[in-house]
Formats: sequence, structure tokens, C-alpha cells
Amino acid sequence: MQEAGVNLVSLGIFSWSRLEPAEGNFDFDWFDRVMDLLHEGGIRVDLATATASPPPWLSHQHPEMLPVLADGVKLWPGARQHYCPSSEAYRSAARSLVEAMAQRYAGHPALAMWHVGNEFGCHVPACWCDASAAAFRAWLRDRYGSVDGLNDAWGTDFWSQRYSSWDEILPPRRTPTWPNPSQQLDFMRFSSDALLECYEGEREVLARLSPDIPVTTNFMSFFKPLDYWKWATREDIVSNDSYPDPADSRSGMRAALAGDLMRSLGRGRPWILMEQTANRVNWRDVNVAKEPGQMRLWSYQALARGADGVMFFQWRQSRAGAEKHHSAMVPHGPLDVSPTWNEVVTLGRELAGLDAVCGSQSQADVAMLFDWESWWALELPSKPSNRIHQMEQVEAYYQALFDANVTVDLARPGDDLSRYRLVLAPNLYLVSDEAAASLAGFVEAGGTLVMSFFSGIVDPAEHIRLGGYPKPFQDLLGIHVIDFHPLSYERDIGLRLADGPLARGEVWSEDIRLHGAEVVATFSTSHLAGRPAITRHRAGQGTAFYLGTRPDPKTMARVLEMACASAGVEPAATVPGGVEAVRRSGRGKSILFLLNHRDVAVDVPVAEAGTNLVDGSPVHPGLMPLGPRGVAVIREGW
Repeated sequence: MQEAGVNLVSLGIFSWSRLEPAEGNFDFDWFDRVMDLLHEGGIRVDLATATASPPPWLSHQHPEMLPVLADGVKLWPGARQHYCPSSEAYRSAARSLVEAMAQRYAGHPALAMWHVGNEFGCHVPACWCDASAAAFRAWLRDRYGSVDGLNDAWGTDFWSQRYSSWDEILPPRRTPTWPNPSQQLDFMRFSSDALLECYEGEREVLARLSPDIPVTTNFMSFFKPLDYWKWATREDIVSNDSYPDPADSRSGMRAALAGDLMRSLGRGRPWILMEQTANRVNWRDVNVAKEPGQMRLWSYQALARGADGVMFFQWRQSRAGAEKHHSAMVPHGPLDVSPTWNEVVTLGRELAGLDAVCGSQSQADVAMLFDWESWWALELPSKPSNRIHQMEQVEAYYQALFDANVTVDLARPGDDLSRYRLVLAPNLYLVSDEAAASLAGFVEAGGTLVMSFFSGIVDPAEHIRLGGYPKPFQDLLGIHVIDFHPLSYERDIGLRLADGPLARGEVWSEDIRLHGAEVVATFSTSHLAGRPAITRHRAGQGTAFYLGTRPDPKTMARVLEMACASAGVEPAATVPGGVEAVRRSGRGKSILFLLNHRDVAVDVPVAEAGTNLVDGSPVHPGLMPLGPRGVAVIREGW
């Protein structure tokens, strides 16, 4: 570990059955030895509470704690995460273990951070058992106060679903056809909160027994079942597990987007890349290995996007178990012939010289609105089109800005947006009155907004906002949408930009009528030919763009270029295609990251002198060579 430059280790994540081999019978002697060895070697510990995988004795004694699917199928032990989040037997046993661990290790000199659970909800994001049903009813009582209030929120007069008492209410188990969508949405909210209660129960013990030690749990990028906006407020340090696919040409973009999310969840605070793989994973159909330099490149990308630490799963490649083919820093074979080990050692040596980066922040003039509740509601069934997927919409916007080296924050609808110049709303299907007013205020105060189709359609109860589409944004956008015309899988639609070029739209089209907006593009085919497809409207001191289809990538990039120009947004640097440029700043620092995602060398223009912190070499204005998947971290002006 010292050779590899390791200074922090996650420890004990799946050790419950070793730490507590029988109820109340704790065995910490072997764990003490590991903790002491790490401390003697100068390595700190991110100490896991070990509650992510219950031991066999617990489910054997309490089979009622096992999770149940919507169709009644019970999930059995033999893997991991085999617990119902609402199970009191599980929660009580977990608190008991955490209490014992915190009492023993709160004062240990190696302890740097607590790591609660692991990847909450990864395999069991929800449970439909009777215990969950009772907890769901309690959650609903807190939310609505009365059965009549719930009936109104769920629209239960439709299909004769009106409830007379709380006891009649169940989770949305397997039904003959579509369950009530408002019920489904509330169950998603409840399920995220139920797991959060598990986290909070452990965090309370840790805060009481070791109040000065920060607490985290590792997120999984854009993990749909958990509302990470709510979770992040309970974390002292945001951490993430990132496993981009080397076989996917979009993985660099997606890893950057995940990094921007983590920075944004922490409201700009530095975060930690808790897990990545040194080479390949074990759980895809084909587990492609990372190309030479790719692990190092993606590690630097996390730093560029606001991380102050880079870690791996796992240290030594397992000999047995389900993840024995998952790569590690130390592989199965000899180290002296391992390219993975050599790259790990190189990275560790380089990171030791990057302390100047710590504490600086990535700055963004652009915010993309992202809301878990709107995502959940958007992708419920029984819509005009099931082809609208939140992440596809997000990536359609983000790819263009990533290619242009424009840094993006993620923001929650209703946040204070005043510090941004440009706000993007790829889909905001569900929106509250407060969030709609916040967006209008942002534009009227001088901001620029770009919003896509099928936004502002329902309120937080998943009820249609009556009065025409999109009701809360009609005045802001200067349009009315008369009707939706979703496109089938095999069909797209022609577009003509106002200045002449032809383009294509996909997934969606709609009948738009202007009420103050001007045309940026019209539809050029189908019965909508000649009608508005993309519009722009002055509202107060600002500008609002509206996209009534998903333009092809080239056209999307052009529209966002127009929006950036309108908002005065500039890229971090002007560099060749395939080179990512991100700047971190703060405390008098300006640090430019240059990341070459290409497999060939490239010369990158540098405008300001400085020092390349990767190797300590001076940087002069002019062309700077970057090798294949090469990186530079330039401390400017120093």
C-alpha cells in the first residue's frame, strides 16, 4: 500500500458475519490487528459499519426480515442486501452492531471517516412485504393527515379506488393492469425515505459516540430509486462509486456528468471517488478491460470535477466469491508483469504532488435542473410515449456542453439559481408551483433558460395541470402546446432552422402555437410542416428557449451554443476536440485540468504560464503536447 501511495482504506464493508458470528457475540480481535497495522503504516481508515449484508444467523432467526417483491416473491439469503428496509429485526441488529463498533473504534488513531452501509438500495431498493405496508401507511398518515386527504391526492374516485380506512391501503403490489400512478409515486418517495431511515439510524449512533468523525455512504451516480438530494444533506462528505464501461464511447461524458452531480449534491464541497475499478468489472455481459492510461485519465477526471480523493474497489483481487473476477489494485498474478499495478503505482505517486488542488472548487455558470421525483413520475407507464427517458434527455443536453468544455452544475428545481447565467431543463414533467415561480423569476431577472417538451405537465401529486400545456410555463415561454404528437421508434421528423439549414428531430413532436415567442426552427415534414419546433421568447430581462422535439446532436449543440452566447457563457478553455478542459479555483488558485480522451497524441494551446502539477514541469504559453489519454494539471500563474 505504501508503494502504491495508499493513504485511506475502506474497511469492513461486508464483515458483519465475521465481526458478529452469533447474536451479541462480537469478535473484534482480528479487526483490531488490521486497524493497528494500517495505523502503523501511516494509512487512515474509512471504517464501514458492515451492515450492508446481514449474516445468515439473522435471517435464520428472523425470516420476516427478508424482502418481498411486488409479485409476492421472497428474496432469500445467499447474496447480499437481503433485508427489508422497514424490518425492525434488521434495524435493531444493525444498530447493535454499529453501537459496538463505535464504542470500540471511536478513539482509534487510524479512524478518519465512518462509512454507513454500502450502496444503499443497489439490489433491494424497495420491499412490498407486510412490514413495509405498515410503514408505508404510517408514512402516508404523516404526509396527508387523513384518508380523505390521501383520496384527493391519489384521485381514487377513478377506477373505484376510494379508501375508507388506513388499513385498506397497500403498497402498489402486482395488479391486473397499471396501478394508480400517484400511489406508485408516493411508494417511490416512501422507499427512498425508508432506506434513508436505515442510514439515519446508524448515523445517530455514530454522531453520539464519535461526534468529530465525518460520516458518508457511497452513492451510485444517477441511481434512480434514491433521491440523493435528500440523502446528501445527511452526509458530511459526498462519495460516489463510478464504473463507466470502457466499451462505450460515451463513458467519458457519463463519468464527467456523475462527477458534476456529486459536486452539486455537496453544494460545491469536495467529494470522494469511493469506488472505481483498476481494470475491469465482473458484472457486465462482457467485461471489457480499460485501455492503457484510461484508469489514470478517469481518476484525474474525477479530480477535475471536484473530487479531493480517489479510491478503488478493491485492494487485492478476491480468490473466492461472486466478485473474484472483478479486478483490483493487486491482481491475481505477479506484480512485476502487471500493467494495472504499474498504473496504480504511477497514479499514487502523482497524486501525492497534487495537494494544491485540495479545497479548490469547480466553477459553473450553467445549471441543469434534475429532480428525482420528476424522474420517477416521468417514467411511470401510461404516457403519450414510453420513449421519454430522463437520463437520455439529460445526456442529450450534457454531451453538447461536455464537447464544448462548458462546466455544468446540477440543481434542484426551486433552488436559488441567481448565480447562474444559463439554466437547462431537459425534462421537468413534474413541477411544484414554487419551482415554476423560481424559474420564471430567474429568467425575468436576466437569466437564460432552455426547456424541452413534456415539462410542467403535472403537479407533485401527479395530477395534470389544467389550462393547456405547459400550464405553469406558457407565459414564460410565450407558447401554447395544443397537442402532443409522439414519434414511433422507426420515425423521426424533419426540422428547418430559421436561417435555412435542415435538421432532424426524434422521439417527440407537438403542435405549438406562438403567443409572443419567435421561431428558431420549424417542423419541415408531417402534418406539422411549417409550425414551430424550437422557439425563443424574451421574458423580463431574460430569454427562454423551448424545444418541441429532441434535435439531432449537431442541432442540439447549435441551439445550446446560441443559448450560451445569449447568456454570456464561455468554455473553460479552447482546446482540440476530444480534449476535456475543466478549471478548479478558489483561495487565490486557478488550476486548469486538460484531459486527452483520444488514443493519439495532441497539441493543446495554453494561454497562460504555470506549472504542471503532475510532474512539476514548467508550462509556457503556446502548444502543450498531451500523449494518448494524457493529462496535465496546470497551476496557472505560479
